[in-house]
Amino acid sequence: MSQRLKLEIKALDAVEGQDLVILVSDKLTVPGAAQEWAGEGAQGLLTRAAAAERFKGKALAGLTLPSPEGTSYERLVFMGVGPEDDSAKLDFVKLGGAIAGRLGTGRSAELILAMPEGAVEPKQAADIALGLRLRAYAFDRYKTKSKDKDEAEPLTVTLRTADPSGVKKAVKTADAIAAGVIQARDLVNEPPNVLYPEEFADRAAKLEKLGVEVEILDEKALKKIGMRALLGVGQGSRRESRVAIMRWNGAKKDEKPVAFVGKGVTFDTGGISLKPGAGMEDMKGDMAGAACVVGLMQALAGRKAKVNAIGVIGLVENMPDGNAQRPGDIVTSLSGQTIEIINTDAEGRLVLADVLWYTQERFEPRFMINLATLTGAILVALAQENAGLFSNNDELCERLTAAGIATGETVWRMPLGKAYDKMIDSKFADMKNSAGRYGGSITAAQFLQRHVNDTPWAHLDIAGTGMAAANSEINRSWGPGWGVRLLDRLVADHYEG
Repeated sequence: MSQRLKLEIKALDAVEGQDLVILVSDKLTVPGAAQEWAGEGAQGLLTRAAAAERFKGKALAGLTLPSPEGTSYERLVFMGVGPEDDSAKLDFVKLGGAIAGRLGTGRSAELILAMPEGAVEPKQAADIALGLRLRAYAFDRYKTKSKDKDEAEPLTVTLRTADPSGVKKAVKTADAIAAGVIQARDLVNEPPNVLYPEEFADRAAKLEKLGVEVEILDEKALKKIGMRALLGVGQGSRRESRVAIMRWNGAKKDEKPVAFVGKGVTFDTGGISLKPGAGMEDMKGDMAGAACVVGLMQALAGRKAKVNAIGVIGLVENMPDGNAQRPGDIVTSLSGQTIEIINTDAEGRLVLADVLWYTQERFEPRFMINLATLTGAILVALAQENAGLFSNNDELCERLTAAGIATGETVWRMPLGKAYDKMIDSKFADMKNSAGRYGGSITAAQFLQRHVNDTPWAHLDIAGTGMAAANSEINRSWGPGWGVRLLDRLVADHYEG
């Protein structure tokens, strides 16, 4: 991974750098706080160039110009923030990403944190910093040759503000969240020959340096506990399965924890129900749910969240050797329920079934949220715009939906019901792991719900959002680290003391 950004926070004095970044509204007026540094000719230059280039100051739009004579800068970069009276709707995280994208790598820039109507608040400045960090991320550790020397050089951005201490405090929290997202991105982007279950567990264990308690269960322990559904998925691989349990204790000892569960199939061939060869390389990302949980735990610990949180991830590799699980097999899950294996490529729900049951029984959490790249059907329903949300609790759904709107990591609630549940009944066991093509995302969720008791629970199907991400203002990575900001926001808004 390469984090191509150096970020500094300083007062509005002795401003210098290659680029000067100025925020402008649709009125195209250079803010008073920036006029001293932009030079006397900046306003006229902006007015003329905006007319020629049809730049109207729309949110996230940019205009780059040579700097006026008499200034030390090479370029003036004007970034639009939209209507002057509508700044409350501006996504400052995306603004930071758009700024980083316009500046590029190998530059030094001064960003004046001022809007036409006044100073940029510390929280808004922190969001800009978060966007800068996320856009600057690149996963290039396996590239041995650089195409462009400038690509290897970091972007240096100095945030200039009238309130350096307030901005530094806010940015510290944003940096912890960015570190969590970047951790999740790194995990999703890693090749499967490097990131197998044991290695994934070892990386989760590194959170101990942040004060997270980590417990790793090996196959011997999993057999003793009775996680036969999870172990069945991994029995065709030479790589042993693991479960990693992470605990962040940021609240009172007797306060019930919140719990997050992740599917961590480090590579999914489909097993005996082998996937088509074309595109199978993407199945290194079938552990994006587990990656999100690790990234979230890092973010919570990094910003010292005042909450008790549990993260549990089931780590397996689904391979088709002579010992692999077969269609027609029947396994007994940790819950004691029996499962007929119809399709060995419907493996993620088997992993989650045991881990969900284990989490609710051992930790008795306030809620459980699981994340999984579970079904291709959710892509058919929602494309890459939303994660599918299934839940047994309306309040939890409403809070997740609000957190999604606030962060841009949006979710869409999907139905559950008795008719769908009946579709996974088996002739030979308590249930089957696949009900066929129709309603595939829903029947997968129904399967998970059979392994949850009365604990408030939500299932996020992130097959469309957790990997192979489309480019955006804040992400140019195949693995986007989706869900870390969503769940951190959920905790911050509703579950911290």
